[in-house]
Amino acid sequence: MQSNEPWTINSKESLNEFIEHVTEVYSLKHYLTVNLTIGKKRTNTQNNALQVYCRELATALNDAGLDMKRTLKAEVEIPWTQDLVREHLWKPIQEYVIGKRSTTEANTFQYSEVYDVLNRNMAEKFGVSVPFPSRGQDDDSGNIQADSRTSG
Repeated sequence: MQSNEPWTINSKESLNEFIEHVTEVYSLKHYLTVNLTIGKKRTNTQNNALQVYCRELATALNDAGLDMKRTLKAEVEIPWTQDLVREHLWKPIQEYVIGKRSTTEANTFQYSEVYDVLNRNMAEKFGVSVPFPSRGQDDDSGNIQADSRTSG
């Protein structure tokens, strides 16, 4: 294995193989730097769900008359879009909650942590709550849609 290739450790066997490899390399080079990533990266399904959530929240905020001026104190009335929700609401909260700005850096369980903070904030301050999309529910385009069990 090359020194810059990642190891996935997801069993006792792969853990033992990693330990053997590190021990072997250390005995040859006497110096190692190891970077650990805990948890799986977010899945494509989670990324799609985030896009649906951002679109649904943008629609809910716009429908409630809460443009960016009212929610972020901007100087100009700007309607929400999926991209604006992701950039101005999701990412800053994600950075605060998990310490990573890029949505590609979040792992599989961190999306729910970010969602919980953002959704609670929107509900408490503006009375807007949008459920996070769940697997198996498609809209007309075949994409994941919001779970209708949570009221908004």
